[in-house]
Amino acid sequence: MLQLKETPLATAGQAKMSKYRWTICSLVFFATTINYLDRAVISLLKPYLETELNWTSADYANIEIAFKVAYALGMVGAGRVIDKLGTKIGYALSTFLWSVAAVCHAFVSGTFGFGVARAFLGVTEAGNFPAAIKTTAEWFPQKERALATGIFNSGSNVGAIMAPLSVPFIAETLGWEWAFIITGALGFVWLIFWFLLYEVPARHKRLSTAEFDYIHSDVDDMAAVAVESEPKISWGKLLNFRQTWAFVIGKFLTDPIWWFYLFWLPDFLNKQYGLSGTDIALPVAMVYTMSSVGSIGGGWIPLSFIRRGWPAFKARKTSMLLIAFFVLSIVFAQDLGRMNMWLAVLVIGVAAAAHQAWSANIFTTVSDMFPKRAVASVTGIGGMAGGLGGILLSALVQKRMFVYYESINQLETAYFIMFLICGASYLLAWFIMHLMVPRMKPIQL
Repeated sequence: MLQLKETPLATAGQAKMSKYRWTICSLVFFATTINYLDRAVISLLKPYLETELNWTSADYANIEIAFKVAYALGMVGAGRVIDKLGTKIGYALSTFLWSVAAVCHAFVSGTFGFGVARAFLGVTEAGNFPAAIKTTAEWFPQKERALATGIFNSGSNVGAIMAPLSVPFIAETLGWEWAFIITGALGFVWLIFWFLLYEVPARHKRLSTAEFDYIHSDVDDMAAVAVESEPKISWGKLLNFRQTWAFVIGKFLTDPIWWFYLFWLPDFLNKQYGLSGTDIALPVAMVYTMSSVGSIGGGWIPLSFIRRGWPAFKARKTSMLLIAFFVLSIVFAQDLGRMNMWLAVLVIGVAAAAHQAWSANIFTTVSDMFPKRAVASVTGIGGMAGGLGGILLSALVQKRMFVYYESINQLETAYFIMFLICGASYLLAWFIMHLMVPRMKPIQL
């Protein structure tokens, strides 16, 4: 049985609260950075691979779909495995396997080979967010979780920034194969620090009693601290709750938009403004730098409301509604881009930042509404829904629509339609979630 951290009379060292939880947050931040760097590499190498392997837009869409299908299926299994193995072993296993998958891209050729490699990467990368959200739920009190989630989630933007700043340079100097090998190897370095620095709060020797008590200050039943000793909750039981379906629908409608930014932004800049290679680096880096600010800001907004005395659910809902309105700006990206490319980049950056702010909050709704032992499983179910939404968007909209409009030399129309979809998705998701769980009431087991 898991032994809870003892709380003897406070000593001078214990009286002062440590801040080790932020070290844990930084570990999750760097894992998320590597996760997104590995998945973004192929979008930067698309022009090189189109030339060498004669890819078409349909080929690239098929490879993208292979990743999304595997990611969606992997999400459910990954969440369940991480709830079973715990965050330390579960996160390490996922990172090791996706790093192997990333490196394997260097040793394949042809559309089928890349499809297999992307599928392997997708199913293994699926473990990052269930593990990250579970880690946050274990290491942070409710009022700080959105901020912690926003900070580690900003790693996805940093990874997307590092990609255009490094991948084209590596490809042009060493070859595209080395871009996959070098970026993929970073996960192995992270594993060293993970095993040196991580443990659950109840067993961590560097955690002060004061910080341990602060982390669990909003836990009514202290048995919930012993997360790993409690029985897991079945998928069937989780799917009986409206809270699960609210999260699932929210992810289904909004995750595909982020996939669109990640995989098609370089192509948009190439086709609309003729940018390629290292020329794409600065505008892409600008979009994801803004996204990092949005991710952290999205976590800070509800925290500021809570500090004013607002209930957590009201702070979360209000923040998400405000964020949803910011995404609407992307509808004007092309009109502004006709005046100046950087205006289009700025508007896309605002919309991408709003998505990351939304993401920080929607992930936190899981730990708001579910016990810690179910957090990774619910996150995985929602992640699967987001992946399925991305697959449908690629298969039914992007693949058919982009191929058609490119064939008649009107690709800008396809992008305009996609921007309309982007602008409407978040308000629709917020409205449905509000109807299903108006007060985000925690489930009772």
